[in-house]
Amino acid sequence: MAFGKRIRLLWHMRLGVVASLLLAIVASISSVQKISLSPFSLTPRSFEMATATTHVVIDTPSSVMLDLRQDTYSIEGLTNRAVLLGNVLATGPVRSAIARRANVPVERLMIEPPLTSKLPQGRADDVNRKSAGDLVKTTDQYRLNIAANPTVPILDIYAQTPTADSAAALADAAVAELHAYLKQIAASQKTPEADQIRLVDLGKAEGAVINPAIKWQVALLTFVITFGIACATLIFLSRVRQGWAQASRSERLATE
Repeated sequence: MAFGKRIRLLWHMRLGVVASLLLAIVASISSVQKISLSPFSLTPRSFEMATATTHVVIDTPSSVMLDLRQDTYSIEGLTNRAVLLGNVLATGPVRSAIARRANVPVERLMIEPPLTSKLPQGRADDVNRKSAGDLVKTTDQYRLNIAANPTVPILDIYAQTPTADSAAALADAAVAELHAYLKQIAASQKTPEADQIRLVDLGKAEGAVINPAIKWQVALLTFVITFGIACATLIFLSRVRQGWAQASRSERLATE
């Protein structure tokens, strides 16, 4: 019954309802498009989030993985070196090179280096929660998360960007620049090829959008909320007006 009364009340305020409808439409458009008035233009907002993953094995020229003569200490040493190389990706020069190769604004590229086994578990959990919180703050960002496998010398590289293609390009750029960095260091120190670390790529990265319909969901939710608040405001103002009128009539009757 109360709902029917509100609908009837809104029916008598049709102009206000039309204004609320127009306001809700403008709000829903502005939620997915950046509106510029001078000159008038609409620029799409970024809501989609895409990810890509690639993996790199840290090995030696005579592969430790295949040579049964190698002991487990060799694998452990390479596993520790994988953590080091993962942190190298987050250094300034390598980060800038990755951004250039992937055609990403370097100031917007965030790289999270791998956690080490020496980090206390409680602190590691705090870092993971902070990273997860940063991840959902905005979809319009470029991010690399580097994870080092604690038991085998493998780097897992996770990229996040607004599009699937740019996510794959960013993940592959990280691997390519790690190759380039190692070659540069080996050349500057004249390290024999037989003594150099070998990176084995486990395939190219493939990007995928993980929230393809979010833009229309945001627009619909914004429309419903804005229209509901505007109609509720109309009803509130109408009741205030009626109460004011009743109080005014009561005051006149009391003075007569």
